Formats: sequence, structure tokens, C-alpha cells
Amino acid sequence: MNKLIVSALLCLASITASAQQADGPFRAYLINKQYDIVMRINFYQQDVTVPGQDLFGQVPGYLSKRFNSFAWIITDAQVKGHKATLQMINDYGSEDLTATLTVQGDSVFVLKQESGSTLKVPLKGKWQKLPKTMEFKRQK
Repeated sequence: MNKLIVSALLCLASITASAQQADGPFRAYLINKQYDIVMRINFYQQDVTVPGQDLFGQVPGYLSKRFNSFAWIITDAQVKGHKATLQMINDYGSEDLTATLTVQGDSVFVLKQESGSTLKVPLKGKWQKLPKTMEFKRQK
């Protein structure tokens, strides 16, 4: 009887932990209004689909210019506490980079390019280089 109770409690604890992780800080829609870019992320289930680019299947997330089909796809995300290390490629597959995304407070995230290609997005027919460090806000 005691084994049954212990097993039930362990199962309940596991379900609770999974539910908390599913709604953790790295499941969000983020926006940087200054550069008009967004990030859609879910580093837990890694089930994000890039709009208009189903070819990539489900991924941990992406960064894109709002109202534009170009994207930087997050191919891998390793979460440790309030920081995630990201591997990203552009949707052409010609450039890649490593970045970190850090949670600061309840709704502020900081993306920092660590190494690799320069992060850039289309702007009026040209490429706009983005700063190495950018702040994003969580959208509800």
C-alpha cells in the first residue's frame, strides 16, 4: 500500500513539474519595437512552426521581422536556469550563429549574439544589421 502511495505522489510531482516547465519563461512571444522584430519561442516542447515555411517542421523558435517571411530559425536551445544558449540559421541556410537569451525580470529578455554570422533582417530592400545585444519584451 505504501509503495502505491509513493508511486502516486511521484507521478503527481512529475506531472506538476512538466506543467510548470511547459509554461515557463522560455515559452513566449517576444517583441523588439525599435527594430520591429519578433521572436516566437517554446524551448520546452520545441513545437513552433515558422509561418509560411513548413519545410522546417517544428523547431524551438524563430526570430523574424514583423510582416515579413524572412526568419532566423532556432535549431537548438539549451536552457540552464534563466539563460538559454541558441543555435540559429537563416532560412536560406547560408548563415549561422550562436546566441544567448536571458530572462531579466518578468517580461524582459536579452538576446546576445555570441559568435558566428551577423544577425541581420530585411528592411526596405536592403539588409539591416542588428546590434549584438537587444532587449525584447514579452507580449501577452
